[in-house]
Amino acid sequence: MSRRKKNQPEQGGGEEWLQTYADTITLVLTFFVLLYSFSTVDAAKFQQLTNSLQSIMAGKSSNGILEFSLHDGEVPIVGQPVELGPKNPGNSNEMYNKVKGFIEENDLNGTVQIKRDSRGIIMELKDNVLFDIGKAEIKEQSKEILNKINKLISSIPNEIIVEGHTDNVPIHNYRYPSNWELSTQRAVNVLKYFVQIKGQNPGMFQAAGYGEYRPIAQNNTYENRAKNRRVNILITASKKEKK
Repeated sequence: MSRRKKNQPEQGGGEEWLQTYADTITLVLTFFVLLYSFSTVDAAKFQQLTNSLQSIMAGKSSNGILEFSLHDGEVPIVGQPVELGPKNPGNSNEMYNKVKGFIEENDLNGTVQIKRDSRGIIMELKDNVLFDIGKAEIKEQSKEILNKINKLISSIPNEIIVEGHTDNVPIHNYRYPSNWELSTQRAVNVLKYFVQIKGQNPGMFQAAGYGEYRPIAQNNTYENRAKNRRVNILITASKKEKK
């Protein structure tokens, strides 16, 4: 009878496959626990979830399983488009008509232009209505216009953003190194007039300066540059309780 040579390695017992098998069973069990946890989901959504899982496991793209609803926080919701922005758009006819009627009643048609976009209602004032060239101090004769606009602001619960805009002609002096500073200071001064002089709630206001970087016309003529030099008083779509 032949003897086993010394130092010869032991042959495998043939049980290595058990570890792989046990891992597979664990994964399958986890998968069924996951399915059970979705047992409260209605049949339609469950079928959609199953289809999404099958698509992922087959290497196909799926645009459903990872989509969430921003409206009520439920997950998963398959195939429902995500809507950004306020549910009550700021360009509602009711608010627009209110602002338009106020402007007409107070004889502001010649100085205030009404616009609207997805953010809300915009009251646009040209820079020469409120300021001298290259300055941010509110002209005394223009305060009557702001006083009238203040009455409108006092009657609505919406937040207000004051935006300053300039043309692309460079400015550089000891007070305003660029159009950024000039546009921002103009917006801040209008905000401060409403808050500090007229007593509005500061929590309802924001100020922003955009310099020359949000033009509404090409800066290729004097008339177009004049259009870009403006202050916008934006009545936003959001409402906030006044204190």
